[in-house]
Amino acid sequence: MLQDTAMASPPLGVVSYLAAVLASIVIAASGAAEARWWYGGPGQQRSPVEAIVTEQLYASLFLHKDDAACPAKGFYTYASFVRAVARFPQFGATGCLDTRKREVAAFLAQISHETTGGWATAPDGPYSWGLCYKEEINPQSNYCDATDKQWPCYPGKSYHGRGPIQISWNFNYGPAGRALGFDGLRNPEVVANCSDTAFQTALWFWMTPREAKPSCHQVMVGEYRPSRADAAANRTAGFGLVTNIVNGGLECNRAGDAQANNRIAFYRRYCQVLGVDVGPNLDCEHQQPF
Repeated sequence: MLQDTAMASPPLGVVSYLAAVLASIVIAASGAAEARWWYGGPGQQRSPVEAIVTEQLYASLFLHKDDAACPAKGFYTYASFVRAVARFPQFGATGCLDTRKREVAAFLAQISHETTGGWATAPDGPYSWGLCYKEEINPQSNYCDATDKQWPCYPGKSYHGRGPIQISWNFNYGPAGRALGFDGLRNPEVVANCSDTAFQTALWFWMTPREAKPSCHQVMVGEYRPSRADAAANRTAGFGLVTNIVNGGLECNRAGDAQANNRIAFYRRYCQVLGVDVGPNLDCEHQQPF
C-alpha cells in the first residue's frame, strides 16, 4: 500500500479511495482491456461483487426469501453468497464496471427465476420473491442419465434440482462435486443442506464451459466466440444465450415462452437497480438449443 509521508494523516475515505484505485489492475487481452478490482480500506478487503451487491442491497433484492412461506427461509444468507463468490474470483470481476454489473445481474436473475416463490399479484411484485426455494417441488424423475458411464448414478439417489441454479442430472452433480470437494453422486442432498455448497454449485455451473456450451460467464463478459455451428443456430451473445445454456431445450427456439420471459423480467429489474443497461439479445426465441 502507498504510504503517506506527510505529517498529517489523510481522511480515512481518501485512504480507502486510493486503496481501491491502486489495487485495480488492468490487463490487456485479445485487444480488450480487462479490469479486476478489489476495494477496501486499512485492514479490510471487499470483493468486486460485494462492491456491487452490498448486504443491504442483497436483502432488498430478495425481499421475501426469509418469509415463513418460503421453504428456503434462512438458507440463502449473504455471508454464504460472499463465501461462494470468493471461490470464483473472476465472477463479477472481469471487464469494465458496466460489464461486471451486467454479469452479476444476469446471475441473480437466473437464480431468482429458478427459485422464485412469486406470482402475478404477490406483495411487492412477482420479482421480489427470488431464493424462496432450495429444492425442486415434486420432481417428475430422479434425473438419472443411465447412459452416462463417466458419472454413474448411485442407487437410490435423486439428482433433481437443488440450490440457487437448481443443478440437475448426475452428469452435473458428479463434476460439480469433484470441483467443489463433495461427492455429488453419492451425496447430492448436500446441495440443499449446506448454503455455502448450494451457492458454490450455482457459481460452478455459471463459470464452467461444458462440451459445446460456453460458460455463462464467458457470454456475459464478452469472451464467447461462436463456432460455425453456433452462428448457424443463431446463438448470439447476450442474456438470451445464458438462458439457452441454463435451460435452452425447454425455453428456446419458441416464441413468447413464459419461463424465458420471467428470467428477462428479473434481469431487467436487477439491471435497473444496478444502474446499467441490459445489453443486446435478451431472448432466445430464435436460437437453436445446444
